[in-house]
Amino acid sequence: MSLFATPELSHAHSLKTLNLLYEYDDFMQSVRTVADLGCGAGLDSEWWATRTTRDDVPVPLDIHCVAIDKLDQLPLAQRYSNINYQSTDFESVVHTLAMKKYDVLWCHDAFQYCINPLATLAKWREIVSDNGMLTIIVPNTLNIHQKKLSYYQQNGCYYHHTMVGLMHMLAVTGWDCASGFFMQDPIDNYIHAVVYQSTIPAMDPTDTSWYDLLETGLLPSSAVSSIIAHGHLQQQDLIVPWLDRSLTWMEKL
Repeated sequence: MSLFATPELSHAHSLKTLNLLYEYDDFMQSVRTVADLGCGAGLDSEWWATRTTRDDVPVPLDIHCVAIDKLDQLPLAQRYSNINYQSTDFESVVHTLAMKKYDVLWCHDAFQYCINPLATLAKWREIVSDNGMLTIIVPNTLNIHQKKLSYYQQNGCYYHHTMVGLMHMLAVTGWDCASGFFMQDPIDNYIHAVVYQSTIPAMDPTDTSWYDLLETGLLPSSAVSSIIAHGHLQQQDLIVPWLDRSLTWMEKL
């Protein structure tokens, strides 16, 4: 059900973010376990499993990757001792590996298929290690076409994700967006979010207001200013950092 015609094209899209993460040496060397949620053909899992240091004499990082999808098997996983495959629904995935939790949750072009995204994000928060990282890359299916709003919806998708909506869901389920990174690619319209587990547990979305979220400290400062000014978050007010240190994302870019 991928929006990309081939696994190679999907992985090429993943590399836009993966290669930026690879520039953070301390981060990469701290990662021991990764869950690739909705792994497809497993090329992103292979990327994590084969990373080395960036030294003159590279040393394998030996990152253990659990690839998760609903296919019966993943042939690629048989090539690597540090890739395990779980044939399961990534909305209900649990941590394994002798009860260790995952340092990184990676979800490229798959979150749009969640039937219950809020419950899924809350579940994922429980399986990540303390201060662990979640990366979500999801298409924004709201576009402007010939000066008119244009929507599309793929089979198996039930929600239209926006930067504001994704940030809202992440914060209310206990993910730290204030320390995170966000970007919406103006070319392909994909939303990229890199956030961290907070010490605040998931909240009840039915009675958690924007003002409640403001008090948690889980929102970026530009989001806080927007909520104070309008009573809610407006995307055009967002100014947030991206992994590329030379780029700050804002709606006007």
